[in-house]
Amino acid sequence: MTGRIAFQGELGAYSHQACRETRPDWEVLPCRTFEDVIEAVRGGDADLAMLPVENTTYGRVADIHRLLPESGLHIIDEAFVRVHINLLGVPGAALGEVKEAFSHLVLLPQCGTFLRENNITGRVSPDNARAAREVAEAGVPSRAALASELAAEVYGLDVLARHIEDQDHNTTRFLVMAREADLARRSDNMMTTFVFRVRNIPAALYKAMGGFATNGVNMTKLESYMVDGSFTATQFYADIDGHPEDPPVQRALEELEYFCSEFHILGSYPAAEKR
Repeated sequence: MTGRIAFQGELGAYSHQACRETRPDWEVLPCRTFEDVIEAVRGGDADLAMLPVENTTYGRVADIHRLLPESGLHIIDEAFVRVHINLLGVPGAALGEVKEAFSHLVLLPQCGTFLRENNITGRVSPDNARAAREVAEAGVPSRAALASELAAEVYGLDVLARHIEDQDHNTTRFLVMAREADLARRSDNMMTTFVFRVRNIPAALYKAMGGFATNGVNMTKLESYMVDGSFTATQFYADIDGHPEDPPVQRALEELEYFCSEFHILGSYPAAEKR
C-alpha cells in the first residue's frame, strides 16, 4: 500500500526523514503547522500524519498532547528517528570558510562544542530545513546550515561535517496517525496509548493507577497537562505495553475507567524495533 503522508516543516526536515524511513514509497506533503498536518489527513489531502511527540534531549513536543485527543485521528504506528546534525554548505565550500551556521533554536545548543571549536557563529532560523534551503538560495560559502543529510540531498548542498551533535543519543519519537483506527494485533509486542481525566474524588489518580500495578502492566509514559488553560482541569496521557484485548490490560483499563470522568484510547500499534 502506498499513499500520501503529511508532516510539519519543509522538505528535508527530520519529520520528512521519519516519513522516508518508515514509508519510503509514499509521497510526502509538507505542512506549515501541526494543525495543518492533522487537517490534511482529516480532509483527505493525505492518508497519514507523521507527528513528533518527544525527543530525548528537549522532552515532549509542545502542543502535540493537546492536539492529539481532539484531532479525530488514530495512532497506527510509531517511529524513532536518530537526529544526526550535519553542517551543510554550498557546493565547493570548505569548512574553514564557514563563519555562520543557521538552524532552529533547539538545534544550535546541541552543536555548541563544534561551533566554538571552529569559530562559527550560530544564527537562529525558524526551521532547520528552511535554513538549508536559504543557504542554498544565497550561495554564499561563509554561510552554512545545521540540518539532516536528507536536507543536503534535497537542496543540493555539500555535507561539510557529519554528526556534529554534542550528545550521541538524540532521538525523536514520532506517531503515525490515520483517519481510521486499526486495533488489530499486528505484532507480538504492542503498545497502547490513551488519555484520561480522573473523577474529582480523593486519591483518584492513585486508585486509577493501581490496576496497572496489580495486573503487571508496564506503563512506559504518564504525563499530565492542563486543559482549557485551567489549573484545576488536568488531563493525562499514557503509554502502556500490551493490547486492550490482553486480559491483564483489559482488567487494568476497566479499573482505570471506574475512576475516570473521561477515557479515550488513541491507538494500539506495534512497538517500534528501536524502542
